[in-house]
Amino acid sequence: MPYLYQDSKPRPAAHPGGARGTHSSGKGYEQLKQECLRRGVLFEDPDFPACNSSLFFSENPPIPFVWKRPGDIVKDPKFILGGATRTDICQGDLGDCWLLAAIASLTLNEKTLARVVPLDQNFGPDYAGIFHFQFWQHNEWLDVVIDDRLPTFKGRLVFLHSAELNEFWSALLEKAYAKLNGSYESLKGGSTIEAMEDFTGGIGETYDVKEAPDNFYEILGKALKRCSMVGCSIDTSSAAESEAQTPFGLVKGHAYSVTGIEEVSYRGQQVQLIRIRNPWGQVEWNGPWSDNSAEWHSVSPSEQRRLSQAAQDDGEFWMEFEDFKVHFDKVEICNLTPDALEDSTAHKWEVAIHQGSWVRGATAGGCRNFLETFWTNPQIKLHLTEKDDGEDGCTFIAALMQKGRRKLKKLGAEMLTIGYSIYESPGRDGRLDKDFFRYHPSKARSKTYINLREVSHRFKLPPGDYILIPTTFEPHQEADFCLRIFFEKKAITEDLDENVAIDLPEPLHPTPSPQETEEEKQFRALFEKISGKDMEISAEELEYVLNAVLKKTKNIKFKNLSLISCRNIISLMDTNGYGKLKFSEFKNFWEKLKKWINIFLQFDFDKSGSMSSYELRGALKAAGYQLNNYLLQLIVLRYSDEQFQIEFDDFLNCLIRLENASRVFQALSVKNKEFINLNIGE
Repeated sequence: MPYLYQDSKPRPAAHPGGARGTHSSGKGYEQLKQECLRRGVLFEDPDFPACNSSLFFSENPPIPFVWKRPGDIVKDPKFILGGATRTDICQGDLGDCWLLAAIASLTLNEKTLARVVPLDQNFGPDYAGIFHFQFWQHNEWLDVVIDDRLPTFKGRLVFLHSAELNEFWSALLEKAYAKLNGSYESLKGGSTIEAMEDFTGGIGETYDVKEAPDNFYEILGKALKRCSMVGCSIDTSSAAESEAQTPFGLVKGHAYSVTGIEEVSYRGQQVQLIRIRNPWGQVEWNGPWSDNSAEWHSVSPSEQRRLSQAAQDDGEFWMEFEDFKVHFDKVEICNLTPDALEDSTAHKWEVAIHQGSWVRGATAGGCRNFLETFWTNPQIKLHLTEKDDGEDGCTFIAALMQKGRRKLKKLGAEMLTIGYSIYESPGRDGRLDKDFFRYHPSKARSKTYINLREVSHRFKLPPGDYILIPTTFEPHQEADFCLRIFFEKKAITEDLDENVAIDLPEPLHPTPSPQETEEEKQFRALFEKISGKDMEISAEELEYVLNAVLKKTKNIKFKNLSLISCRNIISLMDTNGYGKLKFSEFKNFWEKLKKWINIFLQFDFDKSGSMSSYELRGALKAAGYQLNNYLLQLIVLRYSDEQFQIEFDDFLNCLIRLENASRVFQALSVKNKEFINLNIGE
């Protein structure tokens, strides 16, 4: 699908208080609810109906699901029973443990939970079968409205449910998130950090446990104290290992939540412990410090109470941190404020957000491996001027997110492999061209190119100007993206999209020479032969003349110029409006055409008779037209073929239309100036 270009200019960070309604009716939650109460009906959501399409897009349900409201499942349904806690999250028959791990972490922060799950909802007297939840999406908070019909089998919830059978907030939250992403099936497989960011608008960082810094325990402790959301997982070496259980009771390829970190006094020594939760609500670690292990016998009852230690098969368990580092491979942290992993002094980071698009044939250049197109990607300039306190460098986190891919799963879309590179600016204005990247290495880059929704990394660079290039790994891959940059100190960012500018030579008005050149004599003879006594030719006659002449031009390969091209030429050059060309007008156009042919040949690198659409920006600039990404994208969509090639006939039409448009623009500018002058004169 063609993507409409989104400019990458900086935008302010979004605030949850201004969550935008998403219902197709244009009405908000409260208005929809009051309408239902007034009519005495329960809400039914037409945007996410109780049917199979809301469940699966690639298959039919494996069992006959029945959609039921909570009141049809239990006698006394409650939205939240005894507070929303991590024990309210039990996984059903959907592979969305990554989401459940994030929800479990969400329950540890009451303020954050109340933002995502408005707590003033219930099954009381004003119940109308309607609920709402708020999620962050690409620098925007959205209010998602749902009805409370849930998929069941034999009277029990099929997917996420609470350990308390009459508590429904977690099941309804999962439904709202499924609606946001198109279906329940769209939630199969994902990264915990993805859901964490959607719940907080925060920024995520990922650690390889085996390569984590020496102070990793302190980092995790500080993150949890600042209410950051933390998840962990064990890698798999093959698909067969997915959700395979180890001898120690841990599950590979499964998303866990980190819910606590403490030191405990054990036999005269301090032992570092970490608390983990399995969203299944069961299947726990069975090694040292597990629920019924002997180690707890040497811990005082008061210490056990402090740690909320209880031998229950609830999916939550303690383990020694050294064992955690041996058995787990990855930790994901979503900081509610980006400074959560810094020193203990609270401070506010400077945030820059750029929205943009990779558009096939125009701005989807791929990574540096594809030098011929890499330079056409969007370019963001970073001005780093203030050093960190007491440091020599400037710290920032750059997070590149591809937008909406999970929702496009039903159309066959997958996560693209994305990343970015950072180059030191050469100190000149404007975009960097192909030659710059040919001879200059990157100063920094994302740790890897990977097919996740977001790639993020923390950097510390000396003060100066840098250019960040967000890309897909392969060229020609289309997607919208959101680039978020969190700076330790004040910094300025700007999109290096070019301003629209026209720099054309003065119109040709050649002075008649006493003697015609040999070329002019040949043209005149051919012109007289075709035109007759009036020495004017129509579009059909012009088509014959130009193709006859250009066929003799050995240095260019092209198909015949089309009749449409010739009509466009006449519209450009016909000064009297008769719809025909005089010989003098034809001569003027021929000089213009020779210049355009030379430009085309300059950018037809393989001499094939066609030019890559990625070279169009440079070719148009050589012809006097500087275009921004939006206009360039529209031209590429109009004139390039499926292989992103532009033939000479299309290049010619493009230039003719641009010149006609520039004349209209200049004429309007003159009229506006005259109007202003008249007003001033009065």
